[in-house]
Amino acid sequence: MSLNQLIENCKRNDTKAQGELYKLFASKLFSLCLKYSRNHAEAEDNLQDAFLTIFNKIEQYKGKGSFEGWLKRITVNTALQRYRSQKVFDIVNENTVEDVEVDIEESNYSIDYLLQIIQELPDRYRLVFNLYVLDGYSHKDIAEMLKINVGTSKSNLARARQILKKNIEDYKISESVQSL
Repeated sequence: MSLNQLIENCKRNDTKAQGELYKLFASKLFSLCLKYSRNHAEAEDNLQDAFLTIFNKIEQYKGKGSFEGWLKRITVNTALQRYRSQKVFDIVNENTVEDVEVDIEESNYSIDYLLQIIQELPDRYRLVFNLYVLDGYSHKDIAEMLKINVGTSKSNLARARQILKKNIEDYKISESVQSL
């Protein structure tokens, strides 16, 4: 069955088609959820909530643009909505933080380790870091999505980079001590 036919069947609330669509995209969308979640369990919750929204709003998809892109936008917005409702962005009076470059020599760090240290960032820093660095949104877009100002987005990104840099440096030190 083609993707277009699958989408049409989902629009008719065909549960078999919904199951097929879930199987087709769940792993890709789960990876996206992991980026915006504190842990595996929260990512699973976000994925389930995203698919509920997808199935409820699939009528709104008119075939213009990438279907996968549409799914990803819903998934990211679902994860962000959790944080908007928790008011993780209430602290906006942060001192301007100098922007820091994080030097990651890819061969030295596993994807699991990098994902772990990103997931350990405080929510407001992790969300801005992921949106800006991993997904390529502008600070203006991030500010609109998270309902914060542009300066807060920039400050949160700089602070996230500082924390990641410190964690990576600490990891390098612990690795070199263990190898002695």
